[in-house]
Amino acid sequence: MKQLLLILGAALALAAGNAMAQAAGYVKTASGQASIVSSGKTMPARAGMALAVGDVVRTGADGSLGITLKDNTMLSFGPSTTFTLEDFLFAPAEGGLQLGGSIGAGSLQYVSGAIARLKPEAVRIKTPTGIIGVRGTRFVAVVQP
Repeated sequence: MKQLLLILGAALALAAGNAMAQAAGYVKTASGQASIVSSGKTMPARAGMALAVGDVVRTGADGSLGITLKDNTMLSFGPSTTFTLEDFLFAPAEGGLQLGGSIGAGSLQYVSGAIARLKPEAVRIKTPTGIIGVRGTRFVAVVQP
């Protein structure tokens, strides 16, 4: 019985570790109407909440949200924004660097982290009318209907 409990405990710890490893970043600030859609479930955004690849960030008319990714990239979203984190890989020791997302509406302020400094061509943000290739350290994108 004791061995079974140890095995179950180890399996739970491994599963929790894998879930934490999948987090690309975390919500730092949230105000007004702000939510994260993850695996089809919409949850109110709150400081400390994890963000993973495939998650959708949404803010309402009075909402704003700030996210810091694991490479220290900072993303700030203004009111009425929809943004999808499409790619994130930060494994510099293995040469694995990738950051991609798409903004469908609203506003995004981007401040570069390690991925853009180490491999600028690995960062791409899509808009409905084009793709932003990051070559500097900061930009603002506004997508209007």
